[in-house]
Amino acid sequence: QLQFVESGGALVQPGESLRLSCVVSGLGLDYYAFGWFRQAPGKEREGLSCMSVDGRTKVADSVKGRFSISKDHAKNMYYLQMDNLKPEDTAVYYCGAELYTGSYCGLTDFNSWGQGTQVTVSS
Repeated sequence: QLQFVESGGALVQPGESLRLSCVVSGLGLDYYAFGWFRQAPGKEREGLSCMSVDGRTKVADSVKGRFSISKDHAKNMYYLQMDNLKPEDTAVYYCGAELYTGSYCGLTDFNSWGQGTQVTVSS
């Protein structure tokens, strides 16, 4: 089983930046791609960015140019850097895993995730 601990959510103003963190632990980490998705009230889950086992990244078109994923390998920690935040980015953000090895991650196949962290963008 995988465990996730997300942090970094906050109330920020439009245009500001925020970096979310996620510590991942458990067995078989090399069998998973990891990434971030969000869910706002009344809306469907939206995949944002993911990183494959071999380090390739994917970013959703809806946030491309503003969001990016990175990893601290020593800490098994994943980050989601979010720049130029907008009110429509308000949501609960989750760190999750997709059961993919190699060079692929899908953004839509998360099968386990953490408790989430709230991001609110408002003036």
